[in-house]
Amino acid sequence: MRQEVDGMKSVHEGVLTLHKPHPLVADQRGNIDEMESKLTTEAAVSKCEVIQVAIVCAGHNSSRSMVTLIKSMLFYRKNPLHLHLITDAKAHLILSTLFDTWSIPQMEVSFYLADNVVSEVSWIPNKHYSGVYGLLKLTLPKALPSSLRKVIVLDTDVTFATDIAQLWALFQNMKSDQALGLVENQSDWYLGKLWKNHRPWPALGRGYNTGVILMDLSKLRSMNWPHLWRMIAERDLQTMLSTSLADQDIFNAVLQQNPRMLHEIPCHWNVQLSDNTRSESCYTEVADLKVIHWNSPKKLRVKNKHAEFFRNLHLTFLEYDGNLLRRELFGCSNYSTNKQASSYINHEQINEDDACYEFRCVKYIKYRTHLFYLDYDYEQESSDGSSEWDVTLVAQLSMDRLQMIESLAKHWEGPISLALYMSDTEAQQFLSFVISCETLANRKNIGYHVVYKEGSLYPINFLRNVALGQVTTPYVFLLDIDFLPMLGLYPYLKRVMSNLHMSEGNKALVIPAFESLRYRLNFPKTKADLLKMLDVGDLFTFRYHVWPKGHAASDYPKWRSATTPYKVNWEQDFEPYVVVRRDVPEFDLRFAGFGWNKVSHTMELEAQNYQFIVLPNAFVVHMPHAPSLDIAKYRANPLYKRCLDTLKSEFMSDLSIKYGKTFPVGN
Repeated sequence: MRQEVDGMKSVHEGVLTLHKPHPLVADQRGNIDEMESKLTTEAAVSKCEVIQVAIVCAGHNSSRSMVTLIKSMLFYRKNPLHLHLITDAKAHLILSTLFDTWSIPQMEVSFYLADNVVSEVSWIPNKHYSGVYGLLKLTLPKALPSSLRKVIVLDTDVTFATDIAQLWALFQNMKSDQALGLVENQSDWYLGKLWKNHRPWPALGRGYNTGVILMDLSKLRSMNWPHLWRMIAERDLQTMLSTSLADQDIFNAVLQQNPRMLHEIPCHWNVQLSDNTRSESCYTEVADLKVIHWNSPKKLRVKNKHAEFFRNLHLTFLEYDGNLLRRELFGCSNYSTNKQASSYINHEQINEDDACYEFRCVKYIKYRTHLFYLDYDYEQESSDGSSEWDVTLVAQLSMDRLQMIESLAKHWEGPISLALYMSDTEAQQFLSFVISCETLANRKNIGYHVVYKEGSLYPINFLRNVALGQVTTPYVFLLDIDFLPMLGLYPYLKRVMSNLHMSEGNKALVIPAFESLRYRLNFPKTKADLLKMLDVGDLFTFRYHVWPKGHAASDYPKWRSATTPYKVNWEQDFEPYVVVRRDVPEFDLRFAGFGWNKVSHTMELEAQNYQFIVLPNAFVVHMPHAPSLDIAKYRANPLYKRCLDTLKSEFMSDLSIKYGKTFPVGN
């Protein structure tokens, strides 16, 4: 790993040509830098010392930027880490799932609910785009455990370019009365010269940026920090009326009154890329860069002389394969968080000599999962009681099906839960796709859950379970991404579920499936339109020519003339698209790639005595696309077929034991 780091530095040195700072600025900064460099060299961090890091993270977008920060820390780190995350409920769900599935050795994560301390700062009028969460760093001495003596506090929009242990070592340079280590502000904001009548909060000189803080919690607690900052904030708010830079204004006001608390750290530990900054004065060569801070609402679009270089560095970590960061710190065996370095669990239960070893591993892989990758906001509110019958469409996809999301969104106005199987690089391409697509950018009721690639088989049932697990509506419509629902299906389902008393007993509403062999299709608006297209050969019953068993039980001949819902019996190999309660059994994880992934699920519904009820005025249409890689493997590899047959037999046996029923094995 050391070679990778060195290689990255050499590339950067070849790309970026840095100019020298103004001599006067260089003298001022140089004195601090030289002194810190000497002290830090003498006071190195012990190899297995745990580095404590605190981050405030709220909302979906903040969780994404924090992942890039964590990647940059993990890339360079040589010490165990303990993250202390102050989160809202949304970020807690996202990040707890992410770190649990990421399984990074020698890294602990503790969560603290922001709601417990929001009241400490919510009284402060604040104009900053971060809202009340931009003030929460003021509460850290109270919010964090009393046993925690010191912590590095970071904004989510920073990127490391070196080992964080070097920053941790700077604590040892702080004098007895210095409780806060900060980098001087690199803009003219606190000088009050940016525009006419600009009135910033009081500060020492240029003020200090709070994107990176060395916070000595013990010292702050001993000086009654909550009382200190509140007293000064209340006084200054009488004239300032509100904060413009959130916690930064209040930290600076406190330091202006209590300068002895401050320990100034070298500016390359917080190279600030906001507008109107003089960050270029912090570095003369790439080796000087330690932490890059995108402290502007524009983020990566900020104007800076070396912005392209900084963006490339940021994108390096943004797209870096996070699975490669699951590496052990071998010299710190005495520090353990009981996490595996591998993404596999119960690995010893799998016989490596088994011919189907690859297939059996799928069940045990712990796929790194980032829930709600984009903003999601859906509340079930209905004055007519229809929320009782609300339904979410559930599907999964890989990058090669990405373009189908837009069409799906146009056909289904209700909530959607999608699991996307992607690499880190593909996730960024997906993000750009959604942002640039007007249809999708305006939809906030689509939950996108990114599952990062691992292994050689497509984990289709794992993906379905991820998407299913994040549904909040009472009912789900289990579909595949390459189908388009008939227009108006969402309101139709809510009406029909009420009439069918879906809440009573186990019911599965079957939506008949059809297919087009044409890439350009005049989509049928009604059942009458669909029947005409069937008669002239523009549409067909789904997979009639290759897999009729899958949907034959829906009884297409009866559906043609049906006007009321009708029950059908389960048949061997039946795999319909159904609407069921949200508490439906999960899909069996042993089935990955191609084959039997839906059949096994329908069979378990039958084992639980679900009634299959076909809806007479509903349909979905499969749109043509290139075959998946997994179906190509199935067709070309005899071992694939043999292993699938083995998994089928084992599933049938397990199902019989679980429910006391026997089922015929399909072909």
